Amino acid sequence: MLQRNRLVAPLAVVLAGSAFATTVMAEEVNLYSARHYDSDETLYQAFTEQTGIKVNLLEGESDQLIERIQREGVASPADVMITVDAGRLWRAEQEGIFQSVESDVLDERLPESMRHPEGKWFGFSQRVRAILYNPENIDPSEITSYEDLADPQLEGEVCIRSSNNIYNQSLLASMIEHHGAEAAEEWAQGIVNNMARDPEGGDTDQIKAVASGECDLAVANHYYYVRLLESDDAAEREVAEKVDILFPNQGDRGTHVNVGGAGVVEGAPNRENAIRFLEFLASDEAQKIFAAGNYEFPVVEGVKLSETLESWGEFKKDDLNVSILGENNPEAIRIFDRVGWR
Repeated sequence: MLQRNRLVAPLAVVLAGSAFATTVMAEEVNLYSARHYDSDETLYQAFTEQTGIKVNLLEGESDQLIERIQREGVASPADVMITVDAGRLWRAEQEGIFQSVESDVLDERLPESMRHPEGKWFGFSQRVRAILYNPENIDPSEITSYEDLADPQLEGEVCIRSSNNIYNQSLLASMIEHHGAEAAEEWAQGIVNNMARDPEGGDTDQIKAVASGECDLAVANHYYYVRLLESDDAAEREVAEKVDILFPNQGDRGTHVNVGGAGVVEGAPNRENAIRFLEFLASDEAQKIFAAGNYEFPVVEGVKLSETLESWGEFKKDDLNVSILGENNPEAIRIFDRVGWR
C-alpha cells in the first residue's frame, strides 16, 4: 500500500506533516522523494508486494526535504531520501541528512563509481550529459569532447543553461577533477565566449534552440532529447528530428554521468526496512522501472534498456566516483562566478 503526501511549495512543507509523522510502524518505510515520476509508484508497489513493507511517500523539492528533515530533528519519520544529481546528494550529506550503510548486496550490485565511499548514498540511475547538434552545420567527427566546445572557432554557436543549474555545476566539477581548477576555469571561460545567447531556460530549451537555428550546439541531459523523440506532440518530435546526439570524450575518460540516488536518513526509525528498500532498488526488476520512468540508464549491467537507448549502442561513460562531483561543487560555483557564466 502506498501512502502519498505531495509537497509543491515551502509553505506546504510546513503544513503537510503531522498525519505522515504519526504513522511510524514496524513494517513500513517512509520515503522523502524529490523524484516525481508516475513510474515510481509502480516501483514502490513492487517493493511492497515483494517484502510486505508498506511505503509512505512524501514528495517535495530537494532543498525543501532537507529543510524539513532538519526541522523535524530526532523526531523525523524519514527513513530514505531520494533525489537527483550528485550535487544535491552531496548537499544533503553536508547537512548531516545521511548515515553510513554497509550492504553486501549494494557493494556487489552497484559499480564503485555509483557508491559513496562511506556508504552515505548510492546512485541507482545514470543521467548522461550529452552534446546535441545541428547535423546540417556540424560534422560530429570534429566535436568529440566537451573541451571542443570551448574552441574559439565555435564563437556564437553554443547554447547552454545557467550556472545555477546543478547539472552544469556537476559537469564543471568533473572537469576540475580531470584537468585541475585552472584548466577547468579556462574551459568555462571558453564556453562563455562561445555562447550564442545568455543562458536561459532548461535543457529542452537548449535543444529547441539548436532545432530553430539559434545555435548549432547544445549541452543537455540525454533524457530531455528522448522525451522529445517519443513525445505525443508532433511539433516536439519534429524538433528532435532536426537534432542529433553525440556522446563526447569517447577517446579518453568517457561521457560525463550523473545519478538519481538515495540514502538512509540519519536516525531512520525503520533502518532495516530502509536498507532493504535500497537493496531492492539495485535489483534487475527495480532497475528497469527506476530508469525507464525518465528514460535514464540503469546502473546495473545487463538490465534491458528502452528501445531508444538500446538503438544508441554502447558508449564509454566516465567512471569517476560521483561523490567527487559534490566535493568539487563549491569550486565549480566560484569558477562560474569568476568567468561571468550567468
